[in-house]
Amino acid sequence: MFFKKKEPLSTSVEYIVVGLGNTGTKYEGTRHNAGFITVDCLAEKLGVKIDRIKYKSLVTTCTIADKKVLLMKPSTYMNNSGLAVTEAMNFYKIPPEKVIVIFDDISLDVGKMRIRRKGSDGGHNGIKNIIYLSGSDQFPRIKMGVGHKPEKWDLADWVLSHFTEQEYKTLTETAEKACTAAELMISGQTDKAMNLFNA
Repeated sequence: MFFKKKEPLSTSVEYIVVGLGNTGTKYEGTRHNAGFITVDCLAEKLGVKIDRIKYKSLVTTCTIADKKVLLMKPSTYMNNSGLAVTEAMNFYKIPPEKVIVIFDDISLDVGKMRIRRKGSDGGHNGIKNIIYLSGSDQFPRIKMGVGHKPEKWDLADWVLSHFTEQEYKTLTETAEKACTAAELMISGQTDKAMNLFNA
């Protein structure tokens, strides 16, 4: 859409896009890592690698909609995501309104996504920690559906379970849409993104 592989116009980061997840090979392809999967998709589209260690995360900078953007994958594990996010926010003096958080949502089917301008943690521990440490719930977010928890499953076991092959394919297709949504949000068109993609 508007993706450009060129040097940022600004010298300082103006937006942060953070995907939530857990580091380590045993967590790859799990439902809780939908945020990581989506940010990796965004990096691939932009032709960049999220491979620098900074702010308790793997990071890279890129240009989206003529804005310099920091892509982040926190290395703190999900429940301490706020440690990484607030460190980057404080360093670049980025307000919550310019921090887009992408994460898994068990209330949505795989293949669905939902964009919100702000809101509560909704029972998600990563979001809860970001709100607690930043003191704000005013950050926009993209929720990636990972499927409803089956009745007999423990919640922790469900979110740490792996996608089936078909589910993973569906999720990656939705991640492509989330990339476009993030670009629209950064360009000031959040309403358009919500109208286009909200489940």
